[in-house]
Amino acid sequence: MTAGIARASLRSRPAAFAGTFVALLFASTVVSTSVMLLNSATNDDLEAIAIVMLMISIYLAIFVVASTMSTAVVQQQREFAMLRAVGARPWQIRRAVALQAVTAALPAAVLGFGLGGALGWWGFRGMIDSGVVSPSSTFSFTWAALPAALGVAVLTSAVAGIIASVRMAALRPARAVAESASPRCELGLVRTAFGVLAVAGGIAALRMTAEQTPDQATQSAMLVMILFCAGIGLLGPRIIGPAAALASVLLRPFGPAAQAAMLNVRSQTRRYSAAVVPVVLGVAFATMKIAVHTTTEHVRGVAQDPSWAWLDYAGTGLYAGFAAIAASNLLAVISHERRRELALLRVVSATPGDLRRMAAWEAVLLGLTSLILGGVVATLTIIPILRNTLHTSVPYLPVTAVVGIVGATLALTLVSIGLPVQMALRKRPTETIKMA
Repeated sequence: MTAGIARASLRSRPAAFAGTFVALLFASTVVSTSVMLLNSATNDDLEAIAIVMLMISIYLAIFVVASTMSTAVVQQQREFAMLRAVGARPWQIRRAVALQAVTAALPAAVLGFGLGGALGWWGFRGMIDSGVVSPSSTFSFTWAALPAALGVAVLTSAVAGIIASVRMAALRPARAVAESASPRCELGLVRTAFGVLAVAGGIAALRMTAEQTPDQATQSAMLVMILFCAGIGLLGPRIIGPAAALASVLLRPFGPAAQAAMLNVRSQTRRYSAAVVPVVLGVAFATMKIAVHTTTEHVRGVAQDPSWAWLDYAGTGLYAGFAAIAASNLLAVISHERRRELALLRVVSATPGDLRRMAAWEAVLLGLTSLILGGVVATLTIIPILRNTLHTSVPYLPVTAVVGIVGATLALTLVSIGLPVQMALRKRPTETIKMA
């Protein structure tokens, strides 16, 4: 029965597992790349880079795959509720979700192994050009990366699937059916309390870094950023709402499509906050890491050691990649779930062009909201570091870096929201309403 449930879910909702597959593919690629770089290491710097990349990829894979699996389970909430109502046991639901995750993990790991070899060779050439490794060094391909990629993909997906299905499997059948028809919308006192504690902890850690040595302040910066981002995640609707209201002020002069987008986002802050938080984390982390290097070089007038700069930028790329996968998956799911709403708007005279413009403005609004929050977190995090290390409170960020961060953020939200909307508009409104 468990295998049958898994197969039926995969066949009926293949799009639900697209985010999980992409997250596992990305993780497998980075794991394979890290193993191959470690096998090719000829000095301590390259070995350190490979080990850090491997640890970060495993760490982030657990959380991002858990997030994408949670989204997949929510999309199957009605099906699982009906299965519970007709006698399915909690362990059968948990095992079915885990089996779905593992089914997505196997091809992702194999493909990631191949991509990891290509990425490892390209990255190795880049490190030779930047002086991290000797020009006489050679990249060494190893098959040991395949079991490593398989192990990470299968284990993280299975654990993430079980964790994501725990609550749904534990609900009584009647409660499960009721929640599938009317999902929870309240924030909850416990979540609010932990969110306030996370923000308070970030403020306390921020004050602590002002009294630390430069090395200690740099190490504490990550804790500050994580606490602030955790607080934003937990308090999402209460923070995203005002931030979206601030960002929407910029959109008021752009007509009814922009106004409709503003109202949509502000009326569904709980749904959108889950997708905005990974983008905020990516923006904050990228801004902080880049600003530390560019400000140091600007103040001192001397380029930093290429090996550690390369390590920081590689880590930034990993964080940004995983954050983008988590955010795009959630935004795409939200847009896909609105296909009935879009069809109804078309029935009452909205044109496809109107809906495309509305979706584009929603993406811009969410992108601006993420940039505002991410910029605030990055600024709060980096100021103590700059004071301790460079005796300045003014970060220096080149125009190219600003354009790159803003452009990447807006491109992510535009594609994640725009593609599902475009696919929904290809069908007749009446057909979509019947199917939804």
